[in-house]
Amino acid sequence: MSYLDNIRTFVRVYELGSMSAAGRDLRISPAVTSSRISQLEEHLGVRLFQRTTRSLTPTEQGQSFYSGASEILEAVERAEAQIVNMTENPKGSLYVAAPLGVGRRLIAPQVPEFLQAYPEVKVRLRLTDRKVDLTTEGLDLAFFLGQPEDSNLRIRKIADVARILCASPDYVAKRGLPESGDDLIADGHECLNLRFPGATEFQWLLSTPDGPKRFRVSGRCESDDGDVLTDWALAGQGVALKPIFEIAEHLRAGALIPVATRTPPEPIQMACLFTHRRWQDPKTRLFMEFMVERIAAMIKAAETLR
Repeated sequence: MSYLDNIRTFVRVYELGSMSAAGRDLRISPAVTSSRISQLEEHLGVRLFQRTTRSLTPTEQGQSFYSGASEILEAVERAEAQIVNMTENPKGSLYVAAPLGVGRRLIAPQVPEFLQAYPEVKVRLRLTDRKVDLTTEGLDLAFFLGQPEDSNLRIRKIADVARILCASPDYVAKRGLPESGDDLIADGHECLNLRFPGATEFQWLLSTPDGPKRFRVSGRCESDDGDVLTDWALAGQGVALKPIFEIAEHLRAGALIPVATRTPPEPIQMACLFTHRRWQDPKTRLFMEFMVERIAAMIKAAETLR
């Protein structure tokens, strides 16, 4: 095992505070992770971490070594990036996360063209509507809708995405056409909600004559998959709040119709998150630049043609 691999493992264990988390990030087993740290400690002749069954704490020597070790890795990554840029031949696996609707409609269709342009890159696309953690999940970049919670990450804005409240004609025929957020609440409309881990209530941010206002909505159906909400709306089960690009085809076909149009949803930001270190990898930059322009164009087209 190379000394550089041991240093890289130490840095990830230090940053993540866990052998298992570092192993997942580096895609190695916990046994290999522990072995690399032990080899590094033996080479240096010091303990880098104090280990107990419940915690892992850097020693004073470990804290001191981290500063220099992280600088070494950054220097190596910069050097590797320069070589890759010179050869214009990026290679390796790229780990990408995106919400289900974004991934299926905007990213996945573009991947074959990217792979054709860069045949030595492998794309590992992970789709989920839950919030992801780039560091602990070993991701190179993540597309998302909304506002990031981690201010330490770098962000590249793609577009402000228009959204709409919609329901099927059958639902409106049975329950009436709500004209505003107040109607949704007063008339007890079934609101189809996207469930995130830990969510205790659902609030829709809508535009009103007095400015943006949060409406606390409820309904019998909720899911952590945005496409399931679309299917339920099409089946007449309630009102859904959706990005237009996700349901443009259903709006054009009349299978879904706008509701509560006096208080439309506020637009939501679509952006891409990445860490400073991942940004130094050319394939990360190439993939993001490749996708940003295409995604923005697809969103604009969907909003224009609906």
